[in-house]
Parts: sequence; structure tokens; C-alpha cells
Amino acid sequence: MTAQVEWLEVVGDADVWRSLGLVVDAGGLVPLIGACIRIVAPEDEAQFGLAGWALSGSTLGPDASTIDGLPTYVVAPSGPVFGQHELGASGLDHVVVMTNDLDRTTGAITEATGNELRRVREVGTMRQGFHRMGRGGLIVEVVERPEVDDGPASFWGLVLNVDDLDAACERIGDGRISAPKDAVQPGRRIATVSKDVGLGFPVALMTT
Repeated sequence: MTAQVEWLEVVGDADVWRSLGLVVDAGGLVPLIGACIRIVAPEDEAQFGLAGWALSGSTLGPDASTIDGLPTYVVAPSGPVFGQHELGASGLDHVVVMTNDLDRTTGAITEATGNELRRVREVGTMRQGFHRMGRGGLIVEVVERPEVDDGPASFWGLVLNVDDLDAACERIGDGRISAPKDAVQPGRRIATVSKDVGLGFPVALMTT
């Protein structure tokens, strides 16, 4: 049995996420097709960022707390949820994990979730490994860079799929998101939300 990502936990300000044109319910859930985002309030802005993920169907026991340092919650499978977002967001495309040892981190993910490493891509000194974690086809992109400090893996950023990238950028507003450009994925385009928006970590929008 393979695990699925039910949601990514984000420490942040729900109103900032709403300002992008995303629905955030009273419990902090951003409902999406497949894996969702759940926003929890911080004690201070220094805590803003990707804080963990909730997995269902994992071989991990209920007391598990991390996968190679990635904060992990074992939960029961949830039913499908979706909201009509002004931003045109449909689902999560991928989440990025940083590590100093690709083999160690991807091995730990495979062992804990049953989701095999699909492929490895090498670009200069960077290595990337890819897992697909169910719930709408969410991709976990594990990135190894030589400048990453020794130690456990950590969550770095996420990418949302949107129906119309140009309309989404217009909705967010000038100065709050970069101009769309060609993505690494053939035939797709991407734009990155400005750090000045206040999400606290890298977030990008991508065409489906």
C-alpha cells in the first residue's frame, strides 16, 4: 500500500493567502483537488514556512513524527474537497524538499510511503529526485545541492496549478508576482509570488 499526501501544513497568515484569491476556510484549509494546504497560525513571523505534511496509508506507525527530518503526521484518509478559488487554482503540482543527500532522503520517503523514486535528473552540481504521492498526482521533488548544510531534509517551497496563469497574475497584481515564463516542464509556464507578499517561503503558480 502506498501513502498519499492529504495536506501540506503551512505556518502563516490565512488572510495573506486569501489576498491571492484562495479560499481558506475557518479551520485554515485551502480546499484543492487532491492534496490540500492547511494553514496554522504562528506565534511570530519568524516561524512562517512549510511545517510538515499529513499522510494517509503510510506504513509508518501512528507515533511517527518525521521522515528524514520532514515533520510527518499520520492521518486517516479524507474525502474529496474543493473550493472555487478566484485565483483559478485547481491543485498542488509539486512540493520541493531540500537535502544534502538525495539517496538518503528519497530512500527514506520510499521506505515510509511505498512511493518509489520515479527518476533522477542531474543539472550541474544539482541532483533532483521525483516521487508521485497520489491525491491528485502531487509530485515530491527532492533537491540535493552541495551548499545545503549537513543534517536532515527540509521542506522548501510549493507550486500550485492554475487554470489561467495570466489571469492569476493579474488577480494578484503588479509587483506581487513575477512575469510568467517558460517552465522546465515542456509546454508549461510558471510565475513566482514575490517574497514581499509575506507567505514566508517560495510559492509559484504553474499552468496545468
